[in-house]
Amino acid sequence: MTHILAIDQGTTSSRAILFDAQMKIVEMAQEEFPQHYPDSGWVEHDPDDLWQSTLRVCRAVLDKTGIAAADIAGIGITNQRETTLVWERETGRPIHNAIVWQDRRTAQFCRDWRERGEEETVTAKTGLIIDPYFSGTKLKWILDHVDGARDRARKGELMFGTVDTWLIWNLTGGRVHATDATNACRTMLYDIRKGGWSSTICGMLDIPMEMLPEVRDCAADFGATDLLGGEIPILGVAGDQQAATLGQACFAPGMLKSTYGTGCFALLNTGETPVRSTHRLLTTVAYQLDGKPTYALEGSIFIAGAVVQWLRDGLGLIDKASETQAMAEASDPQQRVIMVPAFTGLGAPYWDPDCRGAVFGLTRNTGPREMARAALESVGYQTRDLLEAMRADWQDASERATLRVDGGMSASDWTMQFLADITGAPVDRPEITETTALGAAWLAGMRAGIYPDMASFAQGWKLERSFAPRMDEEKREAGYAAWRRAVAATRSA
Repeated sequence: MTHILAIDQGTTSSRAILFDAQMKIVEMAQEEFPQHYPDSGWVEHDPDDLWQSTLRVCRAVLDKTGIAAADIAGIGITNQRETTLVWERETGRPIHNAIVWQDRRTAQFCRDWRERGEEETVTAKTGLIIDPYFSGTKLKWILDHVDGARDRARKGELMFGTVDTWLIWNLTGGRVHATDATNACRTMLYDIRKGGWSSTICGMLDIPMEMLPEVRDCAADFGATDLLGGEIPILGVAGDQQAATLGQACFAPGMLKSTYGTGCFALLNTGETPVRSTHRLLTTVAYQLDGKPTYALEGSIFIAGAVVQWLRDGLGLIDKASETQAMAEASDPQQRVIMVPAFTGLGAPYWDPDCRGAVFGLTRNTGPREMARAALESVGYQTRDLLEAMRADWQDASERATLRVDGGMSASDWTMQFLADITGAPVDRPEITETTALGAAWLAGMRAGIYPDMASFAQGWKLERSFAPRMDEEKREAGYAAWRRAVAATRSA
């Protein structure tokens, strides 16, 4: 039993990655699945797409390598967070499509909830703000809009879960209804200080607690699956951004990572004590091992890699994402085009669900190359917003703390150099950029006894390239000031 199978179930695709005993990638398989947009600002997934695509990529990896279930010591799961599912306990049949984390249908309810003065209670218990982003109001919406759902939930007939819980339920044949602390803390139903579901918040949302899963450590026994040719234990679970924090070995307070996928998520390890944000960041569980949570400040950007997808699919300016680097390099440096990609609102530190995207500084000579550069730069500007808030929230945060990066966009040297330039801080890219899957694999492998402990794992982290700031201070501050003006104008439109 010398291998670990990592499941990385994301917003646009499901992946399976097989790691060997040295935590090296042996093989991977990936499958995209459809996105559903039933109304403006609504985003859904077919739950069966999530499950079947996951099962197919797991089987594909084993078929391609010839590795048998008997050779796999455990499975680690990492997943898109906050996405909300409800299904029947007896049949396993979903009662509604999964409502995706990007979905904004509960914006008005959240606005009304805040106006009633409830946010202080929510933030004190959950570390979160009231926003459609989180699972709680999505779950309430399903219970409100599916006939008989709330009564059925009270009778114990319905089950709630984020994507990890849905996968565990299906992998184990309905034997295990569980989640981990990193996913639970993103539901807006979990008390991060007491370490359990909050009856207060559930009462405020009229959510029957009978439908909630059991919360376990990130490295724990989540049952076993026999759907891959033999029995394999599920030993590790973490939400995608927390898994990336683990994969980047950000174990010490003050360490900082940022993942660039569909969105961008920066986490700053703050240690054993949750830090209350006064700048609209989230206080979250970074990971939980041996019953002991480690906390982080998190800043969430809704649109990062998705802005490049928009250039490709929405505007038809590119055929593939990798073209944007060359286009940015060839763009006219005299044009200062700024793109605010608020396609589904703005995340931290603004939390403006009604804001929509805008482009500033267009001229007659603006073309695809300038649009590509503005799209890539928007990711750097948004990241600086997060870092500024983190430094203001936590006095121990270094002004020039190194930012460890991962995710698809981190492969772009141009983007990472601009990130270093606009933040004024070093940016380190590791040898293994599949850090989300690596984090899930490490949890399972450590639990299985074939991977090293935390200290040894951290020592094995390897740098591929470091990007040092090269932009002069005056240009950096002028660019960031222009971004701030653009955001202000977009929000007031």
